[in-house]
Amino acid sequence: MATDPDLPDNGDRPSEENPLAQFLAQFGITPGPDGEFDMAALTQRLQAVMAQFQTQMAGFGPTDANSGMNWTFTKDIARRVTASLGPDQTPSAAQSGQVRDAAGLADLWLDEEISFPRLSAPALAWSRAEWVEGTFETWRKLSNPIVASLSAALGALMAREAGPGEEFMKPMVRAAASGMFAAQVGQSVGSLSAEVLSVSDIGLPLGVRPQVALLPTNIDAFGAELESVTAADVLLFLALRETARQRLFAAVGWLGPQLHALVEHYARDITIDTSALEQAIEQQLSAAMSADDLERAGQTLAGKLFEPAVTPEQTEVLERLETLLALVEGWVDEVVGHTMSRWMPNGAALTEIVRRRRAAGGPAETALKSLVGLELRPRRTRDAANLWAAVRATRGASARDQAWSHPDLIPTSSDLDDPLGYAEHGHAAAPPDELDAELAKLLDEENGQ
Repeated sequence: MATDPDLPDNGDRPSEENPLAQFLAQFGITPGPDGEFDMAALTQRLQAVMAQFQTQMAGFGPTDANSGMNWTFTKDIARRVTASLGPDQTPSAAQSGQVRDAAGLADLWLDEEISFPRLSAPALAWSRAEWVEGTFETWRKLSNPIVASLSAALGALMAREAGPGEEFMKPMVRAAASGMFAAQVGQSVGSLSAEVLSVSDIGLPLGVRPQVALLPTNIDAFGAELESVTAADVLLFLALRETARQRLFAAVGWLGPQLHALVEHYARDITIDTSALEQAIEQQLSAAMSADDLERAGQTLAGKLFEPAVTPEQTEVLERLETLLALVEGWVDEVVGHTMSRWMPNGAALTEIVRRRRAAGGPAETALKSLVGLELRPRRTRDAANLWAAVRATRGASARDQAWSHPDLIPTSSDLDDPLGYAEHGHAAAPPDELDAELAKLLDEENGQ
């Protein structure tokens, strides 16, 4: 750890080979002639810094005792980032009515197209801030494996740098690391709120329950970039997509938990870049750990926290996750495309726009990379849409939807290579492997079993 050249030289400079001494010098604490630290001064300084930080964080609510994360602080950052990205008016009564009408028409059309029933919850129009509130618990859940990895990395750092003041350093270092990651999560979620068009726009179920929710502010910005398409058509098209997706999530009980379990499994095996974490902690502690400094440090740490190495197991998890997301989005593309072929002549052009938007990655991919180190892009969505269309053409729409009745019946990545073969015969269920057992265990833990 480097010393601060702006601090006065209070005696002998600490040895370059003593990281703890270098760190303490940033607080003006140096060893005496006998090489010993003034423990009273050390204790007083560390206690003062920690007390000041705890007072600041207490203003946001309680900190989780197990993880050290202050989730209210995290959400506060997300809300402030959202507010900084432009006007975010609460949807008017007229906008809410337009969303309900569009979702109602979407339900009417989809009743003739898919086997899954309507939702009981009414469709909603959300502001960006309401999207943050409505999805935050899911982001918290998906981030938990990274919090556990951070704790393990911090334990290794502290074991390496044990010494005078260790009993005070541990909670400070933990608080600094947790605060910076909390800021990183808040910034990612807040930034994403300005880009999403609906509650499950990125393909993952993010709400607390299946429910259609659209964001008029973002939809207006999206539609403004399109030519020869009316705002009403854009809204109806997006309502169709979100309604189909939410009806799928509601009817297929294993699907949402499986998607979340795959993300969490991938995140659980993330390797923390301890050198980047250590450097960020040093800078934050020397800045006296204010909430504003934590927010800036979290932004700086984004993109540097995770080591790029991917284990073979993560590679397999990523392939499964990308395939499952491609199947979901491909099913939505197929269902909505076939529905619009009867009712909306310009529907194909809108579908192509969404495909190009999805292929570009953008904020959704950036957010997942910052949160859980996941570079997620379902590259085979078009293949999946072709497969689902082939099943409908060969065996009917009911057979297409029946494939979701069990995880063993849905297409695999190999089936995407041979859509006509799957359309004719389906595929034989593969025997469970170790990853299946791990995912089943994770799902049981989440369900309290």
